Amino acid sequence: MKRIITLITASLLLLPATILFTSCSQRRSSEDRGKSSQPAPVTQAERLGFPAGSKVLILHADDAGMCEEANEAVRYLLEHGLIQSTSVMAPCPAADSMLLWARAHPDMDVGMHLTLTSEWQSWRWGPVSDPATVPGLVDPDGMLWHEVPQVVAHATPDEVEREIRAQIDKAIALGHRPTHLDTHMGTLYASPAFAERFLKVAKEYHIPANAIDLSDTAVARQFRDAGYPIDDRMIGLLEHYDLPKLDFFTSAPKGETYKDKKEKFKALVRSLRPGLTEIIFHPAVESDHLKEITNSWQQRVWEYRMFTDPEMIRFFREESIVFTNWIEIMQRFEDQKSKKQ
Repeated sequence: MKRIITLITASLLLLPATILFTSCSQRRSSEDRGKSSQPAPVTQAERLGFPAGSKVLILHADDAGMCEEANEAVRYLLEHGLIQSTSVMAPCPAADSMLLWARAHPDMDVGMHLTLTSEWQSWRWGPVSDPATVPGLVDPDGMLWHEVPQVVAHATPDEVEREIRAQIDKAIALGHRPTHLDTHMGTLYASPAFAERFLKVAKEYHIPANAIDLSDTAVARQFRDAGYPIDDRMIGLLEHYDLPKLDFFTSAPKGETYKDKKEKFKALVRSLRPGLTEIIFHPAVESDHLKEITNSWQQRVWEYRMFTDPEMIRFFREESIVFTNWIEIMQRFEDQKSKKQ
């Protein structure tokens, strides 16, 4: 599990995106919503043509490319149709092998996990760009900074934009056009200036970002309470972003045991409101190497196991979840746009 970062400054408290929501209990209860006389707003899922009232879900594996243990787990889950989506950390040691696999499997939803931090102690990486062109992204060891607040403190928006373009272009040069873009440890939403460049790049490449609809004030408040700088500028950026958006975004809860983890994940899914939700997690195959990289290895191994578990497969079927991925989302988006023209 990526470490919890807490930094209080005059204007900012930052937490990584992967621990942003471990439960949907903070969302408005159905009782509170029932008190409103206003009709329920149209969800992003409905805008894409999914049936009204549906829980539409993307099960998304983060951190592909971080190591071969992650790649092996992600490939298996995608090839067996057990999850819908993944994204690759371009600066990492195992990125090329994952991107070459993606090139050979163009029907798979493989995006870019745009990476501006290198958080582990012994398993680290530098930028894809020439470090001399992005000095604010590089720490004294010549690697990307360990923590999100360090990136915010040292990097300029121009450097951020240069590096994320380089990461996307790396994938394209290897023969894979990313299906979507998201942000490692939430760094690209840690500053409105970074978010502006992130969404600008997404629109220019016409590759959807993991942008979230903040028109629901309760959702905006939760992101703000979690430490993100959700001000008028950030809300305006997302309001004017004209590619598909999520209704909600969350991550797999940590478990004390494998059984506990499964039960918490089930509770999370049951608590979701109708709409388009992405749930992220970090599956990996157990190895001594993985244990050397991160003390979150057990959670990652359980997350790999969890999505192969017949009990969980049966649970998703019983809950009548509608699964999708970013490829289908963009197809639906283009179809809806064509109908309006």
